[in-house]
Amino acid sequence: MSIALSLGNNLTTGGIFKPTAVNNTSVNNVTDFAGVTGGGTLVLLSTQTASASASISFTSGIDSTYDEYVFKFINIHPQNGSVKFTCNFSTDGGSNYNVTKTTTFFYTYHQENDAGNDFAYSTTNDLAQSTSYQNLHSFIANDNDNSLSGTLHLFNPSSTTYVKHFMSNLNQSTTTETFQAFVAGYGNTTSAINAIDFKFTSGNIDDGIIKMYGVKKS
Repeated sequence: MSIALSLGNNLTTGGIFKPTAVNNTSVNNVTDFAGVTGGGTLVLLSTQTASASASISFTSGIDSTYDEYVFKFINIHPQNGSVKFTCNFSTDGGSNYNVTKTTTFFYTYHQENDAGNDFAYSTTNDLAQSTSYQNLHSFIANDNDNSLSGTLHLFNPSSTTYVKHFMSNLNQSTTTETFQAFVAGYGNTTSAINAIDFKFTSGNIDDGIIKMYGVKKS
């Protein structure tokens, strides 16, 4: 009877557990979470911090363990001004970054003084069956308040059946505006991609953090 009353006191009239029903005491009494699955959970695999780095490469950990890899960029800052942040993929562990890609690029921006804004496609930043590095945003200056943050998703890179889809979403802060760039496309190869490289079109990556996560299989 007391167990039933205790359970009832922790339920709403709709039959949903109240927030107070789960606390440190109740969790400590649980002995088995075998029935709980972790599908979709991000697993941190690697963290690299730039310090006047020519590029940042991930040459290990990209394999069949995960079907999706997520790269998070935190305050990436260039040494030089008027440069673009780019990426390319490798099928030979980073000896060559030259995967053939077809991509699409569009952007939006809004100025701090509210004087200008836009939403447009950019043909100068897309690729059509090219092995060149892919631009992940437009030009950025090297003023102290300029940096990039965002994410890139790489899907099923170890597949030997399908091409390799990827997409990115980066926000750039400038001295006058916020600029958001969206890139999507595919590496046109059925070979496994096992490395990725990030760099600016000229000069070093002066500062910033890139984290690589694997997305747990459900």
